Order: sequence, then structure tokens, then C-alpha cells
Amino acid sequence: METIVNWLNGILWSSPVIYLILAIGLVFSIMTRFLQVRHIKDMFKLMFQGKSSDAGVSSFQALALSLSGRVGTGNIAGTATAIAFGGPGAVFWMWTIAFIGASSAFIESTLAQIYKVKQDGQYRGGPAYYIEKGMGWRWYGVIFAIASILAMA
Repeated sequence: METIVNWLNGILWSSPVIYLILAIGLVFSIMTRFLQVRHIKDMFKLMFQGKSSDAGVSSFQALALSLSGRVGTGNIAGTATAIAFGGPGAVFWMWTIAFIGASSAFIESTLAQIYKVKQDGQYRGGPAYYIEKGMGWRWYGVIFAIASILAMA
């Protein structure tokens, strides 16, 4: 099993895959006309306005929910480790990658909102749903869901 995991790890963390992911993030940034910068003013205005949607979630609550799902111990310990090993230059590269990754996160969140489904009064959605509904590849959505479950175990 360790051999299989090491083989997969070698593919997933290879230089071409990392450059491809960065290129896709840059393409998303260009396609959205760098919304990471364009909508900062609107973001703060909406966040502190205090209005809630029909579902009862305010902009601030949505932000808190999103941050709780994205920031964890690994982010904090990883940042400290990167600074310890890479020095202050590591902070620059983390900010650069975070800037490019913000557009990928926006596209991901937008797809989740577009393809969510209401079942029994609750919304269901996420990557497996937009893979199935957006791309029409149910088999790939199922594989993604299974891989996500195994990754959490």
C-alpha cells in the first residue's frame, strides 16, 4: 500500500502538475479580470452590512463558515514551518500562491452555487454535484466523492 501511495504522491506533487495548477489559477484570474482585487470594496461592504438571505445566513456568517472550512491547523503549522525553513521569502510566495488560488476558490464556490440541489428543504452540493451536473460525468463525481471520503478517514 505504501508503494501505491508513494507512486500517486510522486505524480500528484510533480513539477508539471504544480505548474499546471498555477497556470489554471492564473487563467481563472485573467478570465475573472482579477476579481480578487476588483471586489475588495464590495466584499467589506457586504460583509458588515448584516443583511441575511432568505435562508437566514448573513454575509458575515457565510464568511465565517467558509473560513472555518478552509483554515485549519495545517495552515497555521504549515505557515510557521515554511517561514522557519524558507525565511521571509516564503511569505512572499505564500501570498502569491494565495492570490492565484483565490480565483480558483471563487470558481469552485461559484460552480457549487450554480449546481446545488434542494432536497427536503436543505441544499446539497459541492464538487461531486457540479462534476456530475456540469460536466455530465456521474462516474467521475462518484469517484471524487469516494476519494474524498477515503481522504477523510
